[in-house]
Amino acid sequence: MPQTPPPLPAAAKEHHRFPCDQCGADYRFDPTDGKMICDHCGHTQSMAQPGPWASNIRELDFENALAGALDASEMETHRISQCPNCAAQIELMGSDHATECPFCATPVVTDTGEFRHIKPKALLPFALDDRAAKQAMTDWLGNLWFAPNGLQEYARRGRKLQGIYVPYWTFDADTKSTYRDERGQVYYETRTVMRDGKSQQVQVQKIRWYPASGRLARFFDDMLVLASRSLPKRFTDALEPWDLSELVPYSPEYLAGFQAEGYSVLLDEGFREARDKMDRVIARDVRFDIGGDRQRVHDINTTLSDVTFKHILLPVYMAAYKYRGTSYRFVVNARTGRVQGERPYSAWKIALAVTFGLIMAVGLGYIVATQQG
Repeated sequence: MPQTPPPLPAAAKEHHRFPCDQCGADYRFDPTDGKMICDHCGHTQSMAQPGPWASNIRELDFENALAGALDASEMETHRISQCPNCAAQIELMGSDHATECPFCATPVVTDTGEFRHIKPKALLPFALDDRAAKQAMTDWLGNLWFAPNGLQEYARRGRKLQGIYVPYWTFDADTKSTYRDERGQVYYETRTVMRDGKSQQVQVQKIRWYPASGRLARFFDDMLVLASRSLPKRFTDALEPWDLSELVPYSPEYLAGFQAEGYSVLLDEGFREARDKMDRVIARDVRFDIGGDRQRVHDINTTLSDVTFKHILLPVYMAAYKYRGTSYRFVVNARTGRVQGERPYSAWKIALAVTFGLIMAVGLGYIVATQQG
């Protein structure tokens, strides 16, 4: 497979605005009611319900995409602002010309650059509003024993969190594997050894190895790969699991009032990571199939067929706070409320805990010595 995809077909620019039917101001998507709402006049509008045919989200052929053979209708062009600090690519809506990076709080002024990419096929809509997400973050900070009190208070009083859709790839593949490895059977031998001048009999574990071979088949469905470089993977991985069974066909109305990040991990890069994940699962399957007490895995040959993919968007709330010259980033799963972030430490809290621990140790030692005396 080629390592870098060739140029993709030309794509039309897409601009989306959702004016209120009553006052003309912009609607936004309200996660609490699942409707469009106008913050100016309070008018609401129900989301268009997809027909029964739309519930089946169509996958795209991976080989066609690498060959640059995707239909032009699968492509779109957006104005993108790239953060000079963390390189996040933030999609700009309407006539926006300036924004703040939600990943690191760096002010960004766009040069109206454009980014051509594969359209999202599906997304998970926001289920929590910013108040619920902020409460989840505040609770999380409150459970960090050594976090500075000042940061906790600053976060409580700070600006509201920014809702943003983060790009992911999902991959499907049919795999067939053959292996030639070894199965180990544990047995014990009785040996006589000398201990403290005395003869003793002990059981010594041994392993007898037998050749093992076989065939396995597995279908991988929606192998998830982060398509962003803006957040550490330890953050995003810890936000899982995502309820991908609740994916809905992509509709720009869901993005109203939120930001969206363009993908920076290309399709072939994403597939390499997905393939590594698949290989680890297959190796686990092989060990289970070999059986026995131990396994030696030497040679697994896997062929893939019917590889498909889709570009999806998953919702998070971001907060990037600068406290005493240091930036702290927090991210909230906007479906479950799970929080991850950079863990700040308070030097005086740590010192107090150490001092308290020493006092307790000295006190315990004094009690023990008194009782023994």
